Amino acid sequence: MDKRWTVKKYQPIQEQELQAALRIHPLLCRLLVQRGIRKYEDARHFFRPSLDDLHDPWIMKDMDIAISRIEEAFFRREKILVYGDYDVDGTTAVATVYGFLSRLYDNIEFYIPHRYREGYGISMQGIEYARDNDFSLIIALDCGIKSVEYIAYARSLGIDFIICDHHLPDAILPNAVAILNPKQADCPYPYKELSGCGIGFKLISALAQKKGLPMTEVYRHLDLVATSIAADIVPMTGENRVLAFYGLKQVNDDPSPGIKALIQLSALKEKLTTSNLVFVIAPRVNAAGRMDDARKAVNLFLEKDYQKAYAFAEMLHGDNLERKGIDMSITQEAVHIIQNDVTQQSRKSTVLYQPHWHKGVVGIVASRLIDKYFYRPTIILTQSNDKVAGSARSVSGFNVYEAIHQCKELLENYGGHFYAAGMTLKPENVEAFREKFETVVAATIDPEMLIPEIVIDTEIALSDITPAFYNIMRQFEPLGPENLRPVFLAKRVMDTGFSKVVKEEHLKLSVKQQNSNAFSGIAFFMADKFELVNSKRPFDIVFTVEENEWNGNISLQLKVIDIRASDAKAAS
Repeated sequence: MDKRWTVKKYQPIQEQELQAALRIHPLLCRLLVQRGIRKYEDARHFFRPSLDDLHDPWIMKDMDIAISRIEEAFFRREKILVYGDYDVDGTTAVATVYGFLSRLYDNIEFYIPHRYREGYGISMQGIEYARDNDFSLIIALDCGIKSVEYIAYARSLGIDFIICDHHLPDAILPNAVAILNPKQADCPYPYKELSGCGIGFKLISALAQKKGLPMTEVYRHLDLVATSIAADIVPMTGENRVLAFYGLKQVNDDPSPGIKALIQLSALKEKLTTSNLVFVIAPRVNAAGRMDDARKAVNLFLEKDYQKAYAFAEMLHGDNLERKGIDMSITQEAVHIIQNDVTQQSRKSTVLYQPHWHKGVVGIVASRLIDKYFYRPTIILTQSNDKVAGSARSVSGFNVYEAIHQCKELLENYGGHFYAAGMTLKPENVEAFREKFETVVAATIDPEMLIPEIVIDTEIALSDITPAFYNIMRQFEPLGPENLRPVFLAKRVMDTGFSKVVKEEHLKLSVKQQNSNAFSGIAFFMADKFELVNSKRPFDIVFTVEENEWNGNISLQLKVIDIRASDAKAAS
């Protein structure tokens, strides 16, 4: 797929002011300003995160009520149920809060809803389990803010809820004893982007303070908090950056037995980054809920014995291998359907339905189709009991939830956000939904949105890429949304004569600019660009910078994202 290149706007005055304060390379100041860092003090907090920078948990609306209710439950020997969603954020949140509370109190259990039998969030089965087993307090993590009816029902049974959720609240809130959610309009908590596990972390921080416990008892859960932040794609700013920084330090220096077992099974040797958490650890945790029962992910995180933790990790690893095989098979089947249907190929959207497809991977398949094959809003549907259920994924800039909302008369249920959503519908409505969704997308999508976009931080001269430059840039970690790995554009580079195709599909590059040394680079799946590279004409490259270690020698290498002739259409 051809891609459009978009270079971020520069703010020269702010860049110059920051450069005068920091006295580092001007392009590093440009990258910092783009990330909202404009003053020396901002840069100090960015480069030197401190746990002292975390906000007081008691500022959060209802925190005092939540802690009082938990202490009342302790005093009265009430049964407490820690309840959380089946994804990474939910399972890490449950393991964090249950793990902490169970060291203080023994009349406590945890509950994870089954993805297929109960669905997302608070379920009727969960409330009935609490009723039948005499639980009178449920602490809901990463869910609950929209469960108005279920929580009202629980209240009628004498079951109280404390909600710890980070999803956007509706106008009507559940009748819970306490709601911890910084996104509430009247919550004064200054940082609004915590993960669900992050809010659970704030709850146990306040409880530790109330009990006079050392904060080390809370900080021991930071590896799980960092995993939730990375996996849930929340902004890597403010408190999230501090929590992720120290959580990653724990993951690398002193991980819990469960995290250590996952690292061992994934055969990771290098120091872990947020990218490893997202692409190596998180899929194995998510696979438990996708393929079977997410309770084993919580048990993995709670297990103190390494050998037992390793056994749980092997189960998750096996689930993930099964998940990969299934989602690759479904992806290939989906590609085949589109390639053999002329009507499908000309559409602005993809909506595919096969009743035998596995419900646990339809979202992954939708993402894979967009990333590698057909760049357009995509919905993958499958049979779920007597209904059809599916997941939607979008392309940059297009609100897929709003498009689905416009088809609501054909749906039984739906929910989601800008880039991802889920829905259920009757089998007889699938074809009508496919046509209506296509009509809505075709009428509202900007044609440019159907061309994959590469967002570039700045143009750079290869001569500016030095070890000193890279050493400062490396301190941008932990990386994530709003602090992504810097992407560079170098114009009019030339092949040194040593570039070549490797393994038939990748390019091993050796390039230079006027007045620069030669740089090696790797361009995965770009063997088709070799003719351009080898043409003795200048070309432009978009890339990130990374370290490459070979035979004990460490050098800087370009990881090339795209290549085009220097006279091609300029980046916008």
